Amino acid sequence: MSLHHTPVDLLALSQSLPRAWASTVVDRPAGVNLKVLRMSEDAYPAEVHDFAEALLVLEGCMRLDVDGCIIEVHAGQVLTVPPGVPHAVAPGSHGSLVIIDPLSPTCF
Repeated sequence: MSLHHTPVDLLALSQSLPRAWASTVVDRPAGVNLKVLRMSEDAYPAEVHDFAEALLVLEGCMRLDVDGCIIEVHAGQVLTVPPGVPHAVAPGSHGSLVIIDPLSPTCF
């Protein structure tokens, strides 16, 4: 078996991104998007998806607002937001985040 890629330093990649909360696709393994982004202390507006979304904090802390309840996700922790659940990022988040979500039909 051979690998087709070299290792990706997700922390370095997230820190090099020009804007916070703007994700970039790292790879598309097993029918999913593997994205990384840099968080900031600023809030991010609510969104809702028709798919489950896994949020993996690489470093720092993400403060997710779900129905007015703040859930803190710390480095090394992952939270899966079910389809149809509105969620927003509360102020005070920081660090690097990996997002795992399904490929859209246009990506196949």
